[in-house]
Amino acid sequence: QVQLVESGGRLVQAGGSLRLSCAASGRTFSRYGMGWFRQAPGKERVPVAAISWSGLRTYYADSVKGRFTISRDNAKNTVYLQMNSLKPEDTAVYYCAADSSASSRWPLNYDSWGQGTQVTVSS
Repeated sequence: QVQLVESGGRLVQAGGSLRLSCAASGRTFSRYGMGWFRQAPGKERVPVAAISWSGLRTYYADSVKGRFTISRDNAKNTVYLQMNSLKPEDTAVYYCAADSSASSRWPLNYDSWGQGTQVTVSS
């Protein structure tokens, strides 16, 4: 399994920006599909964004399109989630996930999860 560690979550005002990072273990990170999910209090965990191993394919939930950007730096074994124009409804624990199958499947099928980082957006 892949070890994933998220960072960057904090309290921010509505309209602000945050960048979340997810550092991954493993020598073949460049072959992992990566994704971000979030879980708000009392709600299910839902997908937010995903990126293929090549970076050529991305996915965004409708609720974040145009505001969030997923990217990856394979040299640093890290995937990022740039979040702009944050809204109170973006408040959640954000989780990083990996599809370490090294296949080209899409959508991704995640097999590893991080512990999450809290993002709180105040109005």
